[in-house]
Amino acid sequence: MRARILRDIKARRAVVNKELERTIWRYLSRNTTLEPQIRMQAQLALNRTPREASPTAIKNRCIITGRGRGIFNEWKMCRFQFRMHALNGELPGVDKASW
Repeated sequence: MRARILRDIKARRAVVNKELERTIWRYLSRNTTLEPQIRMQAQLALNRTPREASPTAIKNRCIITGRGRGIFNEWKMCRFQFRMHALNGELPGVDKASW
């Protein structure tokens, strides 16, 4: 499980590091006032950027177990870990519902 968490952290860092570069290449490739050759070179440069630097490569994962489904974004935990921590009183402002 730890490897998935580390891979996710690495992907998030890559996205942050390459964000400006990707934005510039994307703008150049979509700018219709530029010559087609420049736009094609920009598109090729955009294709050469690492795949893990794409923002769509990031998947929300539980910070405790590394699970990729059922994640509460505010706490970055899967539903099961959220429930366990809430029942133990480890999450401030979270109470068990009763009606």
